[in-house]
Formats: sequence, structure tokens, C-alpha cells
Amino acid sequence: MIVVALVVAAAGLVLAHRAYRTAEIALSGLLLDALSTDGVEVVAARQTVYFGLGSDTPLGLRMTPECTSAFLVLPLLVVGAVMIALRPRITRRVLFALAVAAVAVVVVNQFRVLTLVGLVEWLGVDTGYYWGHTLLGSMVSVFGGAAALVAFVWLATRK
Repeated sequence: MIVVALVVAAAGLVLAHRAYRTAEIALSGLLLDALSTDGVEVVAARQTVYFGLGSDTPLGLRMTPECTSAFLVLPLLVVGAVMIALRPRITRRVLFALAVAAVAVVVVNQFRVLTLVGLVEWLGVDTGYYWGHTLLGSMVSVFGGAAALVAFVWLATRK
């Protein structure tokens, strides 16, 4: 039953990726609003958060399918389902590991967005966006995703 639920969740994540991205960018908007002195607005229909409203350099960040944490959570769901199907006695460990890793991936993605915004505000739109999106943001995603994967495997397989 749990295996089916995880597979359904994985399929749902693919089919409802737009709703997931909307929720993820709304979370980014809340974080930016709490941390920023300039205006922040989320346009859910576009999966976009606008920040710096009221400054000389407002900018909108759109959560595209390749920028969402959904596709880092997706393999965790599938691997978790396979692990439980093969070894039902480790179900609790796998579900706990899955929860920890999924939260970690979402937090890392939010940190990536905040890093991008911080660099845009510090270095300006052109340079800040380049460094934040192309280099530093990618490094945050890769290292954070790897750490979440290691945590998942370690938590799911330890005795």
C-alpha cells in the first residue's frame, strides 16, 4: 500500500508540477518578503516572484520546470518505493529518510533562490543574475542535492 502511495505521489508530482512550482515560488515570496525591505509580489499564475519593487532594479524570477525541487524529490520517491517493495521491514526508516531528504531539497532550493536574489541586489541585475543563476546557484543545487541524497541513503539503510 505504501509503495503504491509513493508511486502515485511521484506520478502526481509529474502531473501537477505546475501546482508544485506555484507553491514553491509562493514560499520563496514569503521568505523574500520577510527578509527584504523592498516590495515583493508573487504572481502565482506565472510561477513568478517579483522583488525589488520600489527600487531602481526590480526583477522577476520565474520558477521553471528545470529550477524546481520537484525533479530532485521525484527520484527519491521512486527509489523509496523500490526500497520498501524489496524490503518491507525498513518502511519506517525509508519514510523518515524520504521526509528528511525531501525537506532538505526544498530548503536547498529556497536557499538557491535567496542566494540569487542576494547576488542580484549586491552585484546588479546582469552580473548578479549571471553569478547567481549560472554558477553559485548551480553549485548550491548540486551540493545540496548530493547532501540530501547521502542523508537519504544513510538514514534509510542504517540499523
